[in-house]
Amino acid sequence: MMNEFPTRRDFLKSAALASAVLPATAMTNQANETSSTRRPNVLMICADQFRADFIGAANENPSTQTKNLDAVARRGTFCTQAICNQPLCSPSRASFLTSRYATEVGMWKLELELDHTKPTIADVFSQNGYSTHFVGKWHVSASKNDGKSNLGWIPPGPSRGGFQTWEGANVTELVSHPYEGNYWDNEGKNLNYHDVYRVNFIADRAIQILEQPHDKPWFMFLSQLEPHQQNDANQFIGPNGYAEHYGNAHVPADIRPLQGDWQDHMPGYYACVQAIDESIGRIVDALERSGQLENTVILFFSDHGCHFKTRIGEYKRSPHDASLRVPFILQGPGFNKSMKITQQITLLDLVPTLLDAAGLKPAPGMRGRSILPLLNDVAARENWDEKPAYIQISASMCARAIRTPEWCYCVFDPDAEGNKVSRSTSYTEWALYSNAGDPVQHRNVIGRPEYKEISAKLRAMLEQEIVAAGEPAATITPVRTFNS
Repeated sequence: MMNEFPTRRDFLKSAALASAVLPATAMTNQANETSSTRRPNVLMICADQFRADFIGAANENPSTQTKNLDAVARRGTFCTQAICNQPLCSPSRASFLTSRYATEVGMWKLELELDHTKPTIADVFSQNGYSTHFVGKWHVSASKNDGKSNLGWIPPGPSRGGFQTWEGANVTELVSHPYEGNYWDNEGKNLNYHDVYRVNFIADRAIQILEQPHDKPWFMFLSQLEPHQQNDANQFIGPNGYAEHYGNAHVPADIRPLQGDWQDHMPGYYACVQAIDESIGRIVDALERSGQLENTVILFFSDHGCHFKTRIGEYKRSPHDASLRVPFILQGPGFNKSMKITQQITLLDLVPTLLDAAGLKPAPGMRGRSILPLLNDVAARENWDEKPAYIQISASMCARAIRTPEWCYCVFDPDAEGNKVSRSTSYTEWALYSNAGDPVQHRNVIGRPEYKEISAKLRAMLEQEIVAAGEPAATITPVRTFNS
């Protein structure tokens, strides 16, 4: 049977033909263009495992120190209900880079390789006259990091995901520490940084690229590890001295009454968040200093959240909002609206939105949709079809979920090992939370008689989403008992 969508190889082979019909602004010498005609630069910044409620502008956390991100949110567009489609590092990254579900691109768990037949956001920008740059933590390759050789560096070729320049490490937390470690440049040379905090080192590397002369618009993916924990230390490690200021900081209500490791790790997490925010300020200053700020779209977001092992003994990998909700803040041409978007969106919408801001279209087969209509049209906001966010969960269990503005509904296969199978055809109901009635998600009402009708509705909806995602049809067994 023929492939329904063009492969990444087909997509790239069509570049020469497509360029003949691109708007003139994409094909002329960018150095001769004025700022009013040149396509915008695009900078997307991911901070790993960053909770949505740790942005001060969200007004959900009185202790967090994010003055720079708050300034971006006040000037730009703040999406308060952004949901990731897979609450685990590699699958989430594979999904938002391609605007497809993780199972579609062969990366439903860690230590797999991204399917390079599927176009990425970098492919589309490259085809349309942009220079494309990656800096930081990659984590969508099967390459192993031994900390000694350049195995931690992604070599030239498809493993770069379409980026013309690439530097960093595949799994940064395994080859570096907050103040020293391995980091490979574009030629594969290990820079072995020392005596500088990791967030600042990576931000400095990005700034060096941004401040270089550019004869065409650029797209950069800057990927920071923090506030993700340092695995081998089992700690969230901020800059020296920062954690001391958060000894009595606010504890989010969803984790406060639950067991976990937040009691030990909350100060360090706050410290990492502050370091990320300070790096954002330095990057914005560099763009302004180099005269690029007004023509640069900036997106700050995360791949997933964090609940400090208060749910199923994990930091994420669950259907709870602490896993799924992520920050999503945009600034720059088309986004400087000083507004909040409260409609539910997902990370599948990231690629179409950034491409739309540059006047470009997604590659065939990309699933998301641009959120720009939500910014510019009152009727679009009122009529936004809030499709359920379809969520795939692996590693901790083989599970599927949908989140609507009102409900979160999750099913799992009790007989499947989450790290061994990518999908199932037989699931059992596991959780149902009312987002409005129980925003902290402490009361699982799955199986309760009074929720029988809503469970049936959500069950049918999830069965449809499973098939729509390209997975085999599955049966979902209702539970016969309920939790108190």
